[in-house]
Amino acid sequence: MSASEFWEDRYSTAPAVWSGRVNESLARVAVALAPGRALDLGCGEGADALWLARRGWQVTAVDISVTALERGRAAALKAGLPPERIEWVAADLAAWQPEETFDLVSACFLQSPVPIPRSQILRRAAEVVAPSGSLLVISHAAPPPWAKNPENHDVLGPAEELTALGLDTHQWAVVQAEVRERLTTGPDGQQATVSDTVVRARRHSATPPR
Repeated sequence: MSASEFWEDRYSTAPAVWSGRVNESLARVAVALAPGRALDLGCGEGADALWLARRGWQVTAVDISVTALERGRAAALKAGLPPERIEWVAADLAAWQPEETFDLVSACFLQSPVPIPRSQILRRAAEVVAPSGSLLVISHAAPPPWAKNPENHDVLGPAEELTALGLDTHQWAVVQAEVRERLTTGPDGQQATVSDTVVRARRHSATPPR
């Protein structure tokens, strides 16, 4: 099964896959930034994109699932957001590349049970961060307590994420590389603390001399 088939099936066979709430770590970072252009990679049903748009960002939200994007678009309409505030793009990130640059590029839980070229996607994403812009990558640092097969969960620490990104230190400053804990609600309504890896890097406004 391809990544496209897997995710379309997952979204189309459930009324809602995610909580509809913004990612806590993204909100903590973006609330301190001046609104500009944002790229949300693997946006799912659009909670992060809507949160950014409400705060003045011009958002490009990309996902491989058409069903997920339709839900995001419907949520934006229900929230009263101008249609032009969020561009919804159905694309496979393994092949898609935007032509413009962005002040914030985020990839929140860009992890898939079906293999994807994740490092390649993230490195290409870094290329479209504008000078002085930020790249934010959030991933699972440990399986959630309700995971049925925790050994199958792809977990990544800060060092692994930085290796995957392969950022040139002459062009980037790593602002944050840590594991954060947060309280969340599981699929059966149970509350638990989960661990996320959060990596944020800022592109220099100009490339420093070597």
